[in-house]
Amino acid sequence: MKILHLLSQRPECTGSGVYLQNVIDLARRAGHQNMLLAGIPAGPSPCLPCLDGQESCYLTFSGGELPFPVAGMSDVMPYESSRFIDLDAEAIEEYQNAFAGKIAEAVSFFRPDIIHSHHLWLMTGTARLLLPDIPMVTTCHSTDLRQYINCPHLREKVTGPCRKIDRVMALSNDQVGRIEALYGIDPERIRVVGGGFNGTLFVEGEKQPVPPCEVVYAGKLSRSKGVPWLLRTIKRLDNLPLRLHLLGSGSGEEEEECQALAAELGGRVILHGRVSQQELAGLLGKSHLFILPSFYEGLPLVLLEALACGCRIVTTDLPGCRAIFGNSKSDLVELVALPPLEEVDKPFDKDWPQLEIMLAEAISRQVHRIMKGSWPTPEEIAELTSSYTWEEVFSRIEMVYTEASELRGVK
Repeated sequence: MKILHLLSQRPECTGSGVYLQNVIDLARRAGHQNMLLAGIPAGPSPCLPCLDGQESCYLTFSGGELPFPVAGMSDVMPYESSRFIDLDAEAIEEYQNAFAGKIAEAVSFFRPDIIHSHHLWLMTGTARLLLPDIPMVTTCHSTDLRQYINCPHLREKVTGPCRKIDRVMALSNDQVGRIEALYGIDPERIRVVGGGFNGTLFVEGEKQPVPPCEVVYAGKLSRSKGVPWLLRTIKRLDNLPLRLHLLGSGSGEEEEECQALAAELGGRVILHGRVSQQELAGLLGKSHLFILPSFYEGLPLVLLEALACGCRIVTTDLPGCRAIFGNSKSDLVELVALPPLEEVDKPFDKDWPQLEIMLAEAISRQVHRIMKGSWPTPEEIAELTSSYTWEEVFSRIEMVYTEASELRGVK
């Protein structure tokens, strides 16, 4: 099968990019031919091991084929980016026309049997309108749902075309209901395939001696990920022997806010910047506690990576986190309840003091367990991670490819 993969943003810097790379790699190993079309800044093309022997092409932003920075599916990206909510009608038209041209070129050259796009958003809608007769499936990553909520003026460009996608792949059961409610997509067209982690790369290493307790956050340095909240909470916990490693980057004033708060904590916080998957795995393998204090997530695969590396977990009680850990009776994971939010990823100001107290209490409980030598056992880790290998996920994706192809009479 010849598969054309579509991603509107950089494929090497985000969760959806990691997801896409693993799908392409496993599709290649399964004997499929692949081509990737992605949006990137003008300059060198990314070097992606998953594309070894496969085709690729790119739409360039930032003075390339489009004059503005890459439009990110999150409002804060780990690189210079545009926000869809800030793009005027002319820029949106340029965006859609540029992707339409690139998609047409890719299809003419590659002649795909099926299209696999990522995000129920503008590029996917453009592709469906342009290519109504080619089997098409789309993976929802949750940031697309957030854009749909925050950009009501763009919904008419997305809703109709997305309803015509042959199959939509959701990360969790909760996401199915949200896709149906927002887009009006028939739930019969939606399949839950989940997400995975690399069980060969993410393994437990030799843990650093305690104290201090080595704590890791990995993700964007942004407010929606809860990083300022985490840093203010660490400041409250000056009696605990811990050291926080912040992995990742952001942009603009939100990254500056995170860096300023980290500077106030001196040697208790280490800023690592953006790291590779190999570097992340190495640090997680030596560390004791992973914290994801996010206010909005799809299926946060980094939690599985951290757990596979033998870390205890503190995270927020979001549907995607609950999908992974909700049935666990283990104290390996602390889920911090969130109040009703003012916006999709922003608490009310009045709730901040209580949020900091709850996060501090959850961190304290995990640090005390670690200081007593309580570690995850291989059996506990396997119980929570075994259904999330990329091989398991791709087997479900491949079934969706077959289903969508048979709908269109393609073999």
